[in-house]
Amino acid sequence: MSKPAKPPTPAKGAAEASAKPAKAAPSRGRREAARSVRDAAAYPLPTSKRSLSVKEPLAAEAYGAPATLNGYVAYLRTATPLQRVEAEREGVPARMVKHMASDMDLPAVRMFDILGIAKATAEAKAAQQARITGASGQAALGLIHLLGIARDIVDDSTDPAAPDFDAARWLGHWIEQPQAALGGQRPADLLDTPTGLSVVARLLGALASGAYQ
Repeated sequence: MSKPAKPPTPAKGAAEASAKPAKAAPSRGRREAARSVRDAAAYPLPTSKRSLSVKEPLAAEAYGAPATLNGYVAYLRTATPLQRVEAEREGVPARMVKHMASDMDLPAVRMFDILGIAKATAEAKAAQQARITGASGQAALGLIHLLGIARDIVDDSTDPAAPDFDAARWLGHWIEQPQAALGGQRPADLLDTPTGLSVVARLLGALASGAYQ
């Protein structure tokens, strides 16, 4: 079985594949700062909740998961199986899914298609600040998990240009490309089932070590 191309070298403006992306510097750069500002604006705390103590969690955080994309990526990296179960039950904020599409350089309509949710339904949920649940919500969580893997690959790299490498955008392009290790299928087409997600996650993780199974 032929090997899929490894992630490109984290270099400014570069899109070619490379051996290993690099250990990122402490500061992620302006891109991460901009996302944090966007998240804060997109998911403001309800006025009535802003004075709550740390012992009174917001409804969106009652089971431990944060309400922003960057927060979810970090959360899923260390979440226990039971925490993942609760996250799957609660679903993912529809607005977060739209932001994920933007970060991954994918049209929102294509993102909804990958997750198996109708555009009208997703847009209505985003407008109502509601969550995407069920199979589509689990697929969204799976994609967030893949985003965490992609960022880990960059974080574990030693290339000094790693801080400028956009892991989310790279992942968005990668899941749309046919992979020989998947029998010529695109990773995006396998994310609608737990097994398909597991296969894609294993392949993505193998890119860092060069071990393909």
